[in-house]
Amino acid sequence: MAATILVVEDEPAIQELVACNLELAGHRALRAESAEQALRMVREELPDLIVLDWMLPGITGVEFARRLRSDKRTQTVPLIMLTARAEEQDKLAGLETGADDYITKPFSPRELNARVKAVLRRRSPQATDDAIEAGGLLLDPASHRVTGNGTPLLLGPTEFRLLHFFMTHAERVYTRVQLLDQVWGDHVFVEERTVDVHIRRLRKALEPTSHDALIQTVRSSGYRFSIH
Repeated sequence: MAATILVVEDEPAIQELVACNLELAGHRALRAESAEQALRMVREELPDLIVLDWMLPGITGVEFARRLRSDKRTQTVPLIMLTARAEEQDKLAGLETGADDYITKPFSPRELNARVKAVLRRRSPQATDDAIEAGGLLLDPASHRVTGNGTPLLLGPTEFRLLHFFMTHAERVYTRVQLLDQVWGDHVFVEERTVDVHIRRLRKALEPTSHDALIQTVRSSGYRFSIH
């Protein structure tokens, strides 16, 4: 499943290299030349990951990272820092701002894609193409197929995204508001009851193999995916 990745880099050649390689890997790349432009873009759409240059004109990458981490809306967005600095203390400084990983220039496209995939798998597993299995239920994002004990199950696109999120965040309770933000997007304005409608559709789609019981209602809290 493609991730939306914001590339914040003021050097055109490097920005082009990073963005093109991310797109070749199947991701959607957004581009910003400065932290100020990136902040405006983040307000409009929350990306799955940000690739951020350390040295930027105006607001530096480090200061931008601090701002993201101090804002409740953006504090969990994964960050990969790009920098020409190779000293250990500089790496530590970058990580201390809240970055998840650190890539030193020059770097290979293969290294970049490997780091991006590793961070997404760790921080945003629903943004990867990795198949996931739980209790006989198998979801494959690459082929957009779901099977229960080997039997194909038909899910609509929203139910597929909802199940993918649940399966990559099993055993945790999510409120309707949290599910709206995570599955529909934090700039999509729909009523909370919309979640209930799609939960019913998802359960109905999973009924043929009795996997509907994995979607649990937690009274006064929300919903949870659990095999227990």
